[in-house]
Amino acid sequence: MNKVTAAMIMGAGLGTRMRPLTDDRPKPLVMVGGKTLIDHSIDRLVAAGVTRIVVNLHYKALMLRDHLSKRRDAEIVFSDETAQLLDTGGGVVKAMPHFGNAPFFVINSDSIWVEGASPALPAMIAAWDETRMDGLLLLAQMKTALGYEGTGDFALTADKHIVRARDAAPPLYAYPGVQIVHPRMFEGAPAGAFSTNVMWDRAIAAGKLSGTLLDGVWIHVGTPQARDEAEAYLKAPA
Repeated sequence: MNKVTAAMIMGAGLGTRMRPLTDDRPKPLVMVGGKTLIDHSIDRLVAAGVTRIVVNLHYKALMLRDHLSKRRDAEIVFSDETAQLLDTGGGVVKAMPHFGNAPFFVINSDSIWVEGASPALPAMIAAWDETRMDGLLLLAQMKTALGYEGTGDFALTADKHIVRARDAAPPLYAYPGVQIVHPRMFEGAPAGAFSTNVMWDRAIAAGKLSGTLLDGVWIHVGTPQARDEAEAYLKAPA
């Protein structure tokens, strides 16, 4: 039985860095490789056995609702943040009633990836162990992180626990915006808008945040230039 059958896609961002591509649409509806960013995410989730997807909304919310109303391969539920943007952590907390006490994926809508031999989401489900994890982050090797501008977000211990890059020696890895979380990771969360980093730091301190490596190439589509680079990569012969 699939251990993770629900997901949240973060779709409420303003897409400021993606302008002018987001002048007339929300960032999740920017086209890459012949389909929208959010459809890339949904296709991956459905292929991994996810049946219920929550999408949070803010900028041009009606346009995103209308687009997603055409999907029939998963139940799509909306978490409306048009009154107030809640950041990554607050957005998850607002959507939490949709997940009960079961683990779920959280995916950033500007993250796409090319699969290697081991598809990422099924591999994460196989690695998930809620008896010892509150969260499981997908990590990308720096050499396979396209459009990523940092020097690395996290490292891994020998037993696959997450360590902040500032506290670790190489190798360092990029975070592609894909995780599995258990609702208990957000117990006692701050009210209102806050970053998921708050809950990650608590889980790291408790030894409850693990990581697994992406087999494939991650493409961060955060700017128009990155979108063009993603298009070029996806069109290039294998």
